[in-house]
Amino acid sequence: MTPTLAAITGIGSVSPYGPLAGLIPPCALEPEAITAWPTSGLRRAFLVKPFRPASVVPGLKTRRLDRLSAWAMVASSLAIQDAGIDLSQEDRSRVAVVFGTGLGCAELTEAFFHSAAAHGWSATDPSPFPEGLANAPASHVALWHEARGPNVTVGCKGFAGESALIQAASLLRHGLADLAIVLAGDTLTRAVYDWYEVAGLLSPSCFNSEPLADGSGFVPSEGVAALVLEPTGRREVRAYAHFSSGRWSADGEAVETIRQMLGGSVPSITICASNGAPCATSSTSALAGEISGTSSGIVPAQAAAAGLTDTSALLHLILALSGQPPSGQALLLGTSGENGFAALLLELP
Repeated sequence: MTPTLAAITGIGSVSPYGPLAGLIPPCALEPEAITAWPTSGLRRAFLVKPFRPASVVPGLKTRRLDRLSAWAMVASSLAIQDAGIDLSQEDRSRVAVVFGTGLGCAELTEAFFHSAAAHGWSATDPSPFPEGLANAPASHVALWHEARGPNVTVGCKGFAGESALIQAASLLRHGLADLAIVLAGDTLTRAVYDWYEVAGLLSPSCFNSEPLADGSGFVPSEGVAALVLEPTGRREVRAYAHFSSGRWSADGEAVETIRQMLGGSVPSITICASNGAPCATSSTSALAGEISGTSSGIVPAQAAAAGLTDTSALLHLILALSGQPPSGQALLLGTSGENGFAALLLELP
Protein backbone atom coordinates (compact mmCIF):
# COMPACT_ATOMS: atom_id res chain seq x y z
CA MET A 1 0.00 0.00 0.00
CA THR A 2 1.31 3.46 -0.88
CA PRO A 3 2.18 5.59 2.20
CA THR A 4 -0.33 8.39 2.74
CA LEU A 5 1.01 11.90 2.30
CA ALA A 6 -1.76 14.25 3.36
CA ALA A 7 -5.31 14.35 4.69
CA ILE A 8 -8.25 16.22 3.18
CA THR A 9 -9.75 17.78 6.30
CA GLY A 10 -11.92 20.54 4.90
CA ILE A 11 -14.21 21.04 1.90
CA GLY A 12 -15.84 24.18 0.54
CA SER A 13 -17.46 24.93 -2.79
CA VAL A 14 -19.29 27.50 -4.85
CA SER A 15 -21.06 25.61 -7.61
CA PRO A 16 -24.46 25.17 -9.26
CA TYR A 17 -25.40 23.50 -5.95
CA GLY A 18 -24.76 26.83 -4.18
CA PRO A 19 -22.05 27.95 -1.72
CA LEU A 20 -21.53 25.09 0.74
CA ALA A 21 -19.16 23.97 3.49
CA GLY A 22 -18.51 20.24 3.62
CA LEU A 23 -19.96 17.60 1.34
CA ILE A 24 -22.65 18.49 -1.19
CA PRO A 25 -25.93 16.74 -0.33
CA PRO A 26 -26.83 14.39 -3.20
CA CYS A 27 -29.60 15.93 -5.27
CA ALA A 28 -30.73 16.09 -8.88
CA LEU A 29 -29.60 19.12 -10.85
CA GLU A 30 -30.77 20.27 -14.26
CA PRO A 31 -29.15 22.89 -16.53
CA GLU A 32 -30.96 26.21 -16.74
CA ALA A 33 -31.51 28.78 -19.48
CA ILE A 34 -28.83 31.46 -19.82
CA THR A 35 -30.20 34.96 -19.25
CA ALA A 36 -27.00 36.85 -18.37
CA TRP A 37 -26.30 37.61 -22.04
CA PRO A 38 -28.35 37.51 -25.27
CA THR A 39 -28.38 34.19 -27.15
CA SER A 40 -29.78 33.14 -30.51
CA GLY A 41 -32.43 30.82 -29.17
CA LEU A 42 -32.36 28.70 -26.04
CA ARG A 43 -28.93 28.07 -24.52
CA ARG A 44 -28.56 26.13 -21.27
CA ALA A 45 -25.79 25.52 -18.75
CA PHE A 46 -25.15 24.56 -15.14
CA LEU A 47 -24.84 28.00 -13.55
CA VAL A 48 -23.97 29.38 -10.13
CA LYS A 49 -26.98 31.32 -8.94
CA PRO A 50 -26.14 34.93 -7.95
CA PHE A 51 -25.48 35.46 -4.25
CA ARG A 52 -23.82 38.05 -2.01
CA PRO A 53 -20.40 36.74 -0.91
CA ALA A 54 -20.60 38.87 2.25
CA SER A 55 -23.78 37.04 3.26
CA VAL A 56 -21.77 33.80 3.32
CA VAL A 57 -18.44 35.18 4.58
CA PRO A 58 -19.07 38.31 6.69
CA GLY A 59 -16.84 41.25 5.84
CA LEU A 60 -15.84 39.99 2.42
CA LYS A 61 -15.53 42.81 -0.14
CA THR A 62 -15.65 41.64 -3.75
CA ARG A 63 -17.19 44.53 -5.72
CA ARG A 64 -14.24 45.03 -8.09
CA LEU A 65 -13.28 41.38 -8.40
CA ASP A 66 -13.87 38.86 -11.13
CA ARG A 67 -16.44 36.28 -10.05
CA LEU A 68 -13.71 33.62 -10.04
CA SER A 69 -11.74 35.51 -7.39
CA ALA A 70 -14.87 36.12 -5.32
CA TRP A 71 -15.88 32.47 -5.47
CA ALA A 72 -12.36 31.36 -4.57
CA MET A 73 -12.41 33.52 -1.45
CA VAL A 74 -15.81 32.14 -0.43
CA ALA A 75 -14.94 28.49 -1.16
CA SER A 76 -11.62 28.69 0.68
CA SER A 77 -13.30 30.29 3.71
CA LEU A 78 -15.92 27.54 3.78
CA ALA A 79 -13.24 24.84 3.52
CA ILE A 80 -11.24 26.33 6.41
CA GLN A 81 -14.43 26.58 8.45
CA ASP A 82 -15.25 22.96 7.65
CA ALA A 83 -11.74 21.86 8.68
CA GLY A 84 -12.16 23.57 12.06
CA ILE A 85 -8.93 25.54 11.62
CA ASP A 86 -8.27 28.83 13.42
CA LEU A 87 -5.69 30.51 11.21
CA SER A 88 -4.85 32.99 13.96
CA GLN A 89 -3.26 30.04 15.76
CA GLU A 90 -1.27 28.95 12.72
CA ASP A 91 2.08 30.13 11.38
CA ARG A 92 0.66 31.86 8.32
CA SER A 93 4.04 31.82 6.60
CA ARG A 94 3.50 28.03 6.43
CA VAL A 95 0.03 28.19 4.85
CA ALA A 96 0.13 27.55 1.08
CA VAL A 97 -2.45 28.41 -1.56
CA VAL A 98 -2.57 26.34 -4.77
CA PHE A 99 -5.14 27.25 -7.41
CA GLY A 100 -5.89 25.38 -10.62
CA THR A 101 -7.76 26.99 -13.51
CA GLY A 102 -8.32 26.35 -17.17
CA LEU A 103 -9.35 29.83 -18.33
CA GLY A 104 -8.54 32.17 -15.43
CA CYS A 105 -10.52 35.34 -14.82
CA ALA A 106 -12.23 35.26 -18.20
CA GLU A 107 -15.00 37.67 -17.25
CA LEU A 108 -12.83 40.73 -16.62
CA THR A 109 -10.46 39.72 -19.42
CA GLU A 110 -13.45 39.92 -21.75
CA ALA A 111 -14.39 43.33 -20.31
CA PHE A 112 -10.88 44.65 -20.96
CA PHE A 113 -10.80 43.54 -24.59
CA HIS A 114 -14.36 44.69 -25.23
CA SER A 115 -13.31 48.14 -23.99
CA ALA A 116 -10.33 48.08 -26.36
CA ALA A 117 -12.54 47.06 -29.27
CA ALA A 118 -15.06 49.79 -28.53
CA HIS A 119 -12.71 52.68 -27.69
CA GLY A 120 -9.26 51.78 -29.04
CA TRP A 121 -6.19 50.98 -26.97
CA SER A 122 -5.51 54.61 -26.08
CA ALA A 123 -8.93 54.95 -24.43
CA THR A 124 -9.23 51.44 -23.01
CA ASP A 125 -10.46 51.20 -19.41
CA PRO A 126 -7.40 49.79 -17.57
CA SER A 127 -9.24 48.88 -14.34
CA PRO A 128 -10.25 45.30 -15.34
CA PHE A 129 -6.74 44.33 -16.46
CA PRO A 130 -5.02 43.46 -13.15
CA GLU A 131 -8.05 41.53 -11.93
CA GLY A 132 -8.08 39.53 -15.16
CA LEU A 133 -4.74 37.85 -14.47
CA ALA A 134 -4.98 34.10 -13.95
CA ASN A 135 -3.19 34.22 -10.59
CA ALA A 136 -5.53 36.90 -9.15
CA PRO A 137 -7.81 34.38 -7.34
CA ALA A 138 -4.89 32.74 -5.51
CA SER A 139 -3.55 36.18 -4.58
CA HIS A 140 -6.90 37.32 -3.17
CA VAL A 141 -7.30 34.08 -1.20
CA ALA A 142 -3.85 34.57 0.31
CA LEU A 143 -4.52 38.22 1.15
CA TRP A 144 -7.91 37.47 2.73
CA HIS A 145 -6.54 34.67 4.92
CA GLU A 146 -3.11 36.34 5.39
CA ALA A 147 -1.53 33.16 4.05
CA ARG A 148 2.13 33.98 3.40
CA GLY A 149 3.34 30.53 2.35
CA PRO A 150 3.88 29.29 -1.22
CA ASN A 151 1.33 30.70 -3.66
CA VAL A 152 0.95 28.71 -6.87
CA THR A 153 -1.43 28.97 -9.82
CA VAL A 154 -1.63 25.96 -12.12
CA GLY A 155 -2.93 26.16 -15.67
CA CYS A 156 -2.85 22.67 -17.18
CA LYS A 157 -4.97 21.69 -20.17
CA GLY A 158 -7.38 18.99 -19.05
CA PHE A 159 -5.89 18.41 -15.61
CA ALA A 160 -5.71 21.71 -13.72
CA GLY A 161 -7.67 20.36 -10.76
CA GLU A 162 -5.59 17.21 -10.41
CA SER A 163 -2.35 19.16 -10.91
CA ALA A 164 -3.27 21.59 -8.12
CA LEU A 165 -3.86 18.73 -5.69
CA ILE A 166 -0.61 16.99 -6.67
CA GLN A 167 1.30 20.28 -6.35
CA ALA A 168 -0.14 20.98 -2.90
CA ALA A 169 0.68 17.47 -1.67
CA SER A 170 4.23 17.93 -2.94
CA LEU A 171 4.61 21.15 -0.92
CA LEU A 172 3.57 19.30 2.23
CA ARG A 173 5.75 16.28 1.49
CA HIS A 174 8.84 18.45 1.05
CA GLY A 175 8.14 20.41 4.24
CA LEU A 176 7.47 23.70 2.47
CA ALA A 177 4.08 24.22 4.15
CA ASP A 178 2.14 22.96 7.17
CA LEU A 179 -1.19 23.09 5.39
CA ALA A 180 -2.46 23.98 1.95
CA ILE A 181 -5.64 25.50 0.61
CA VAL A 182 -6.25 23.79 -2.74
CA LEU A 183 -8.74 25.26 -5.21
CA ALA A 184 -9.84 24.65 -8.78
CA GLY A 185 -12.49 26.29 -10.91
CA ASP A 186 -13.62 28.46 -13.79
CA THR A 187 -16.43 30.86 -14.66
CA LEU A 188 -18.67 30.58 -17.70
CA THR A 189 -18.79 33.68 -19.89
CA ARG A 190 -20.38 34.55 -23.20
CA ALA A 191 -17.09 34.23 -25.11
CA VAL A 192 -16.31 30.86 -23.52
CA TYR A 193 -19.78 29.50 -24.26
CA ASP A 194 -19.67 30.82 -27.84
CA TRP A 195 -16.30 29.12 -28.37
CA TYR A 196 -17.63 25.79 -27.10
CA GLU A 197 -20.58 26.13 -29.49
CA VAL A 198 -18.52 27.08 -32.56
CA ALA A 199 -16.08 24.25 -31.81
CA GLY A 200 -18.97 21.77 -31.79
CA LEU A 201 -18.30 20.62 -28.22
CA LEU A 202 -21.74 21.18 -26.71
CA SER A 203 -24.36 18.56 -25.95
CA PRO A 204 -27.71 18.77 -27.80
CA SER A 205 -29.21 19.25 -24.32
CA CYS A 206 -27.81 22.80 -24.36
CA PHE A 207 -30.34 23.75 -27.05
CA ASN A 208 -33.43 21.92 -25.83
CA SER A 209 -35.73 22.50 -22.90
CA GLU A 210 -35.83 18.78 -22.11
CA PRO A 211 -32.78 16.59 -21.34
CA LEU A 212 -31.78 14.40 -24.28
CA ALA A 213 -30.38 10.90 -24.20
CA ASP A 214 -27.67 11.78 -26.73
CA GLY A 215 -24.40 11.50 -24.79
CA SER A 216 -22.22 13.50 -27.19
CA GLY A 217 -20.71 16.77 -26.02
CA PHE A 218 -21.16 18.32 -22.60
CA VAL A 219 -23.27 20.96 -20.88
CA PRO A 220 -20.96 23.77 -19.65
CA SER A 221 -20.72 24.50 -15.96
CA GLU A 222 -18.94 26.87 -13.60
CA GLY A 223 -17.80 27.06 -10.00
CA VAL A 224 -14.87 26.69 -7.60
CA ALA A 225 -14.12 23.75 -5.30
CA ALA A 226 -11.72 24.05 -2.36
CA LEU A 227 -9.99 21.53 -0.11
CA VAL A 228 -7.85 21.90 3.00
CA LEU A 229 -4.89 19.55 2.80
CA GLU A 230 -2.58 18.91 5.76
CA PRO A 231 -0.10 16.22 6.81
CA THR A 232 -1.76 13.06 8.06
CA GLY A 233 -1.76 13.02 11.87
CA ARG A 234 -1.02 16.73 12.24
CA ARG A 235 -4.26 17.16 14.21
CA GLU A 236 -6.76 14.81 15.76
CA VAL A 237 -9.49 15.62 13.28
CA ARG A 238 -11.87 13.95 10.86
CA ALA A 239 -10.45 13.32 7.40
CA TYR A 240 -12.59 12.87 4.30
CA ALA A 241 -9.77 11.03 2.54
CA HIS A 242 -5.99 10.70 2.52
CA PHE A 243 -4.00 11.58 -0.59
CA SER A 244 -1.43 8.89 -1.39
CA SER A 245 0.03 9.60 -4.82
CA GLY A 246 -0.70 11.01 -8.24
CA ARG A 247 0.37 10.58 -11.82
CA TRP A 248 -0.48 12.49 -14.99
CA SER A 249 0.74 12.60 -18.54
CA ALA A 250 -0.29 14.36 -21.73
CA ASP A 251 0.98 11.46 -23.81
CA GLY A 252 1.68 8.29 -21.87
CA GLU A 253 0.90 4.64 -21.29
CA ALA A 254 -2.02 5.17 -18.94
CA VAL A 255 -2.82 1.58 -17.97
CA GLU A 256 0.76 0.57 -17.21
CA THR A 257 1.55 3.77 -15.31
CA ILE A 258 -1.59 3.64 -13.19
CA ARG A 259 -1.12 -0.05 -12.38
CA GLN A 260 2.41 0.71 -11.21
CA MET A 261 1.02 3.43 -8.95
CA LEU A 262 -1.56 1.01 -7.53
CA GLY A 263 1.16 -1.50 -6.75
CA GLY A 264 -0.98 -4.48 -7.61
CA SER A 265 -3.98 -3.47 -5.49
CA VAL A 266 -7.47 -2.82 -6.85
CA PRO A 267 -9.26 0.37 -5.66
CA SER A 268 -12.63 0.06 -3.96
CA ILE A 269 -14.03 2.76 -6.25
CA THR A 270 -12.84 4.60 -9.31
CA ILE A 271 -14.17 8.13 -9.69
CA CYS A 272 -14.37 9.26 -13.32
CA ALA A 273 -13.49 12.94 -13.55
CA SER A 274 -14.29 13.48 -17.25
CA ASN A 275 -11.86 16.35 -17.88
CA GLY A 276 -11.07 18.31 -20.96
CA ALA A 277 -13.01 16.57 -23.74
CA PRO A 278 -16.71 16.41 -24.66
CA CYS A 279 -17.02 12.63 -24.69
CA ALA A 280 -14.53 12.03 -21.88
CA THR A 281 -17.07 10.17 -19.76
CA SER A 282 -16.97 7.11 -22.00
CA SER A 283 -13.18 7.10 -22.46
CA THR A 284 -12.57 7.58 -18.74
CA SER A 285 -15.02 4.84 -17.85
CA ALA A 286 -13.40 2.53 -20.40
CA LEU A 287 -9.98 3.18 -18.89
CA ALA A 288 -11.38 2.66 -15.39
CA GLY A 289 -12.84 -0.67 -16.43
CA GLU A 290 -9.56 -1.78 -18.03
CA ILE A 291 -7.61 -0.99 -14.85
CA SER A 292 -10.08 -2.16 -12.23
CA GLY A 293 -12.11 -4.81 -14.06
CA THR A 294 -15.27 -5.79 -12.23
CA SER A 295 -13.63 -5.66 -8.79
CA SER A 296 -14.06 -1.91 -8.40
CA GLY A 297 -17.15 0.25 -8.31
CA ILE A 298 -16.99 2.92 -11.00
CA VAL A 299 -18.54 6.28 -10.12
CA PRO A 300 -19.57 7.92 -13.42
CA ALA A 301 -18.80 11.55 -14.14
CA GLN A 302 -21.32 14.00 -12.71
CA ALA A 303 -22.90 16.22 -15.38
CA ALA A 304 -22.68 19.42 -13.32
CA ALA A 305 -18.94 18.89 -12.87
CA ALA A 306 -18.10 17.56 -16.34
CA GLY A 307 -18.79 21.01 -17.79
CA LEU A 308 -15.76 22.33 -15.88
CA THR A 309 -13.66 20.81 -18.61
CA ASP A 310 -10.19 21.51 -17.20
CA THR A 311 -10.91 21.86 -13.49
CA SER A 312 -13.63 19.37 -12.70
CA ALA A 313 -11.62 16.87 -10.63
CA LEU A 314 -12.08 18.44 -7.19
CA LEU A 315 -15.83 18.89 -7.66
CA HIS A 316 -16.14 15.30 -8.98
CA LEU A 317 -14.29 14.12 -5.86
CA ILE A 318 -16.59 16.05 -3.52
CA LEU A 319 -19.70 14.74 -5.29
CA ALA A 320 -18.39 11.17 -5.17
CA LEU A 321 -17.58 11.41 -1.45
CA SER A 322 -21.10 12.75 -0.90
CA GLY A 323 -22.37 9.36 -2.05
CA GLN A 324 -20.77 7.75 1.04
CA PRO A 325 -18.38 5.40 -0.75
CA PRO A 326 -17.01 2.36 1.06
CA SER A 327 -13.73 2.50 2.94
CA GLY A 328 -10.60 1.42 1.11
CA GLN A 329 -8.79 2.95 -1.84
CA ALA A 330 -10.30 5.39 -4.32
CA LEU A 331 -8.82 6.20 -7.73
CA LEU A 332 -9.68 9.66 -9.11
CA LEU A 333 -9.29 9.27 -12.85
CA GLY A 334 -9.54 11.71 -15.75
CA THR A 335 -8.70 11.50 -19.45
CA SER A 336 -8.01 14.11 -22.09
CA GLY A 337 -7.46 13.62 -25.80
CA GLU A 338 -6.20 10.28 -27.08
CA ASN A 339 -3.45 9.51 -24.54
CA GLY A 340 -3.68 12.15 -21.81
CA PHE A 341 -4.64 11.01 -18.34
CA ALA A 342 -4.46 11.98 -14.68
CA ALA A 343 -4.80 9.53 -11.80
CA LEU A 344 -4.81 10.26 -8.07
CA LEU A 345 -4.84 7.54 -5.43
CA LEU A 346 -6.76 8.23 -2.20
CA GLU A 347 -7.28 6.24 0.98
CA LEU A 348 -10.85 6.44 2.31
CA PRO A 349 -11.40 6.24 6.09
